[in-house]
Amino acid sequence: MTGLGENGRDTDGDDGRHPGRRPTALKAAGLVLAATLALAVAAAGWVYWHLNDNIKSVDIDSALGDNRPPRAMTTPSPSASPLPTGSLNILVLGSDSRAGEENHELGGGSAGGGARSDTAMVVHIDAGRTGATFVSIPRDTLVTRPSCPLPSGGSTGVSYSSMFNSAYAVGGPVCAVKTVESMTGIRMDHYIEIDFSGFAQLVDALGGVTVTTDEDIDDEDSHLTLAAGTHHLDGEQALALARTRHGIGDGSDLGRIGLQQKLVKALLDQVAATSLLTDPARLYRVADAMTAGLTTDTGLDSLSELMGLGRSLRGLSAEAVRTVTLPVVPAASDRNRVVAQEPEAGKLWASLR
Repeated sequence: MTGLGENGRDTDGDDGRHPGRRPTALKAAGLVLAATLALAVAAAGWVYWHLNDNIKSVDIDSALGDNRPPRAMTTPSPSASPLPTGSLNILVLGSDSRAGEENHELGGGSAGGGARSDTAMVVHIDAGRTGATFVSIPRDTLVTRPSCPLPSGGSTGVSYSSMFNSAYAVGGPVCAVKTVESMTGIRMDHYIEIDFSGFAQLVDALGGVTVTTDEDIDDEDSHLTLAAGTHHLDGEQALALARTRHGIGDGSDLGRIGLQQKLVKALLDQVAATSLLTDPARLYRVADAMTAGLTTDTGLDSLSELMGLGRSLRGLSAEAVRTVTLPVVPAASDRNRVVAQEPEAGKLWASLR
């Protein structure tokens, strides 16, 4: 029982305020805060590890050695700019990988089979990183495929008048890079490949993509039917659009390239319009989708390296991206194939060196 002394004061000495309880409460709050911070750090660490672990890579530099075109000459970045600003050339491939159930369901062929480079673009990023040129290479282009090292040892022989996409089928990313460098005289600084599943998941994570088509599309192979006009596509539909060729124009690969170039610009617009930095959950979904279907060279095989490249491109807008197709003409030996049109093709590659 509490006693009262003179003037009605509490004789228990705690003045009614229970001072002993405050440190206990502060300790409990501190423990909760520490536990919360520990969980946040652990979660952030797991996210980084998970995204980093998603990325697959190929050591192209070691495989090809020094017998390659020279690197582009660049001037040092100003000391005030910690990000690289020199020009870059990147070979970007979309592969119809057979690996994985999701790729198979999206039309990637039978499980356990090989893969082809369904889409090929040489992406030249200007010095200063404020402009870029995307050059599409028709997969039906006949090229001289150089001798390529094989992962199992040995090498392929030189092959004349071979379809461009056979390089990837025969020797994977290493042979694809070597073939592009041989036909362009341009060194590929990096290699990026995304498979069917990764592309579809990326589009879905971004909330879809809006594309305007100039003509009706009805392609039994890609299973896409669209009336001419503007459409908001989900990932599976966007992938079908990227693969469509028989339902438009003359059914050649050139028609498909036109759709792919529209899609590239639409995706750049969608990324710019999506507030990823203010929506951590969506940012994670986009990063997870992008890295899950990605194969890179060893110079881009970590999350930090990919983020560095992304930060250096933050000033690049869709309006500053030029999309072109390698100039080609029908091949004399096979009217269903094409060859580079000279001197136009040579001039295009020279402009990017």
